Amino acid sequence: MKPPTDWLDQRTGYKKLLHEALFENVPGGARWRYVWGSTLTFCFAVQVITGLCLWLAYSPGAQTAWESVYFIQHEMWGGWFLRGIHHFTAQAMTVLLVLHLMQVVIDGAYKAPREVNFWAGVVLLGLVLALSLTGYLLPWDQKGYWATRVATNIAAITPIIGPGLQQVLIGGADYGHQTLTRFFALHAGIIPGAIIAFIVIHVYLFRKHGLTPKEPKKKPDAPFWPEQVFRDAVACLAVFATVLFLVIRYHGAVLDAPADPSEPFSAARPEWYFLFLFQLLKYFPGGTEIWGAIVLPTLLLVVLVAMPFLGKWKLGHRFNLGLLWSVLAGAVLLTWIAKKEDAGNPDYLTAVQAAERAADRVVALAQGPSGIPPTGAVSLLRGDALTQGPKLFARNCASCHRFGGEDGIGGVPKDVPSASDLKGFASREWLTGLLDPKQITTAHYFGGSKLKTGKMSRFVTEQISQFAPDEKTELSKALVALSAEAGLTAQHEVDLRDAALITAGREALSGDILTCTSCHKFHDADENGGAPDLTGYGSRDWLIAFISDPAHERFYGDRNDRMPRFGADQRLTAQEIGLIADWLRGDWYLPPLEK
Repeated sequence: MKPPTDWLDQRTGYKKLLHEALFENVPGGARWRYVWGSTLTFCFAVQVITGLCLWLAYSPGAQTAWESVYFIQHEMWGGWFLRGIHHFTAQAMTVLLVLHLMQVVIDGAYKAPREVNFWAGVVLLGLVLALSLTGYLLPWDQKGYWATRVATNIAAITPIIGPGLQQVLIGGADYGHQTLTRFFALHAGIIPGAIIAFIVIHVYLFRKHGLTPKEPKKKPDAPFWPEQVFRDAVACLAVFATVLFLVIRYHGAVLDAPADPSEPFSAARPEWYFLFLFQLLKYFPGGTEIWGAIVLPTLLLVVLVAMPFLGKWKLGHRFNLGLLWSVLAGAVLLTWIAKKEDAGNPDYLTAVQAAERAADRVVALAQGPSGIPPTGAVSLLRGDALTQGPKLFARNCASCHRFGGEDGIGGVPKDVPSASDLKGFASREWLTGLLDPKQITTAHYFGGSKLKTGKMSRFVTEQISQFAPDEKTELSKALVALSAEAGLTAQHEVDLRDAALITAGREALSGDILTCTSCHKFHDADENGGAPDLTGYGSRDWLIAFISDPAHERFYGDRNDRMPRFGADQRLTAQEIGLIADWLRGDWYLPPLEK
């Protein structure tokens, strides 16, 4: 009875194929310079395997793409590891492609009769870059979304076919579900299929013409097995070890906040291997960007395709080498300049920090009790006071107010503050400063407004400053009671502890020493001298009503000092006002470990 291997060989002829593959002649013997093609094939195989595994959990939809990637990254066992391998192997392929191209040109392996094989390699280079570009969008996060908008806008400036090409890519008039599904089809089907086809062509032509050794040969010819196979295996292992190091070092690939077309993303940058082109476009402003985006890359591609013809002459070969080294040096230089400019750009650095906060925040919300709603993860951030409150404050309030001396999102407005700093508003510390004769007329409180010379300021500076010790005791009780009206989350436990003190403070507010109710309404007190109602002072309802209409008779009435009626005049929606109020009060969800 024949062994199973003989039976299989009789049906398939695999032994002959294996012998031809392993014992192919290597001119000049095994060399490390020949490993690049094998490492690229290995990386592509890793990409196919990991890509198929990721596909099992990925859902390409505008309300499901980010959510499924979140599941892979944070919920699926080993998902972050799998995604990290896929991400960093893609970057490794770009480096290996450049090394392989340089090795081929240096060795003259692009010359006759290997022109077609060289062109197949150039096509593979373009396909791999296209694979990276299309994969960038698939997480449907802010970085990928806005970077893809830039890339497709560049495609739109292509002469004649540009607008049509852009519309085909994005699947309509605007970016959305169709854009994502088309990029997914390109990334997971069309481009990998094309790469496999060209790899087959490339390997076939490589086998047909054999290796091209760098002359002169220092060693005799040798078979591919075992020395060259050993070198290829070591190189593949080194590449994979590097990928694993990066995966563990960065805990997989980065996932930014969900894509939100209504939120501009100043931190968007292409991956590092496209960064040189991003920097190059800066030198072609206005209508001249076509030169940096289309003309120069096209000319470079034409010269690259023409290299086999140019290389027929010794001077042409030197030109090819000089051009490639110059392009590589230029790309490295432009990448370095881009990195340096970003590192010195405070607006960009602020945007990066904001992006990191948003990315961390949406994960915390997604892992919260409510999870991800049917409307998608982007709605978590849109309804989150910690995310939206500072932005709304910076846009609508920071021209007059400050929050800890800043605009709420880390910037310092150039305008001089004309109203109170609202960080810690209604807390015991904030109110203590407000009723401090040395602080009330400073810029932190009433110093920039008409209230600086108002009745309240005079009362604090002229009367409270003269308080005797027993009067100061009554004042401290009143401050505790007034702060308790806000029901601040941060003071919840201490307010419970000081229940008796709060009761005494409420009596002090209406007592003969402080006489607050001679101007302010407070619960059942009938007196009201036109000052803001202190009932529920600083509470969510009180803040929403105040922001909506500070000129209401419940607050400042006709004495309102320039503060807009955000709700009454429909400058902000009810939801937006609520988000500002919740943020000022510190009312937002915190994961258990952060509380």
